[in-house]
This record gives sequence, structure tokens and C-alpha cells, in this order.
Amino acid sequence: MQYSISQVATMAGVSARTLRHYDEIGLLAPAAVSANGYRWYGRSELRRLQRILLLRDLDVPLPQIDAILAGDDDEAAALRRHLVLVTAERDRLDRIAATITRTLEDLEGQDRLPDEEFFRGLDEGRSQLAATLQERFGDAAASSVQTAAGGTEHWTRSDYDQAAADGRELFARLSRTRRSGLDPTSPQALDVVVEHHDAVRALWPVDPAAYHALADLIETDPQQRAVAGTEDPDLPAWLAAAIRAYAIHRLGYRHL
Repeated sequence: MQYSISQVATMAGVSARTLRHYDEIGLLAPAAVSANGYRWYGRSELRRLQRILLLRDLDVPLPQIDAILAGDDDEAAALRRHLVLVTAERDRLDRIAATITRTLEDLEGQDRLPDEEFFRGLDEGRSQLAATLQERFGDAAASSVQTAAGGTEHWTRSDYDQAAADGRELFARLSRTRRSGLDPTSPQALDVVVEHHDAVRALWPVDPAAYHALADLIETDPQQRAVAGTEDPDLPAWLAAAIRAYAIHRLGYRHL
């Protein structure tokens, strides 16, 4: 059975204009176009649209979605990967919500929060990062993050607050650089990205190849994309491009 563009738009909760745009950029072509120019969609197009919308819900940019779908020959395997991403994002938000709730109860005097409980969300986030790095880059990367975490063992709340403030300020500087209109591959942009590279190396002695690959993680991993895009949703894609350029032009990385 085939559906008109208006029927598909209604089913998917998107506009016909969005579907036409997806067709124009080669992301979702209709199954057929009639002589009068009407677009018609079949079941395979509906499945592809579902995957596009799942990735859009994760804030993956359209060019990245195109690249992801182009590499997917097995639809079931692709959907399982999408499910992992969605589940990881749900779990991350659940952890954040639980930490905020516990902190609010502490601030409002309902329940005094023990210091170790105060940092539980941070510890869980660090463990998730270590697991992600292990999957992408191997045991050495995960071990580096856990070793670096040992250095924060005796930190106070003030120490964590300062580290969080430093991180927010770094991403704010990167965002200001992006908003200024600088190309992410320009020398001026890379002069700012050096701070990001230094911050990463403080946790993980990353080599040029791994730093280049980290760009993919920032674009596709929900946790890392959320960290980079908290105040500026357009920053992750810009930063990923800048990281790749930095690895090539400043660290000597060469694609094989």
C-alpha cells in the first residue's frame, strides 16, 4: 500500500514541507512520483522515516543521519543500535532527574543528603563515560578515565562546583567562537579548541587518532552530545568538525 505525502505527514507528526525537504537533500526519497508531481510512500519509506525521526529526537544532525543510514544494510541491527542510544539517553536523564530531586530535598531541608550521595550522579556519569570509551577505544581509554577519577576521591562540593564551572566556561568560550561565525577548521577556532584538547588529556592521555575519533562520539553519543550542547545545541556538530581539524592540523593525524 502507498500513502500520499499528506497522509505520511499526518501519521508521522511532521509537515509535508519537512518530507519534501528530506527528498530534496536525498535523505528520504518517495517510492514513486506521479505524473502530476504527487509523492507516494511505501512501507520501506515509512520505516526509513521512523529511523530518521528517532535520530532527530536524539538531536543528530541531518548530514550525520544520512551517513548513519547509508552504512546500515541490516534494518533490524540498525534499529537495535538506535534502541541502545534511546535507552542510554533515557537512563542518563533518569539519573540527572534523580540527582536533582535528591539535591532539592537536601536544599529544602526535607532530607539531609549525605556527601557521598550528592556525588552519586557524577560517579554514575563518569562510569558511563568509561564504558563508552571502552567500547569505542578499548580498555586503556576506560582505565585512564577511572585512574583520573581517583584523583578526585577527596574533593569537596566546592571542588566539584569549581570543576563544573570551569567546564561550563570552556563550552561557553567554544560556543562564543562558533557564534562569531568562525569556520571550525580555521586557525582562530583551533586556537580555542586547544583548551578542549588539554581538558580531555587531563582525563585521558588521548593520541591524535583517538582525539580525531572523539568527534564521532560527541556527535552520536547522547551523554557526550548533551554535555557539549547544554547551552548551545549547535555546538556539538561545530566542535566535532573542529576536533577533526585540530587532530589533523595541530596533532599531525593522518587518515589511513
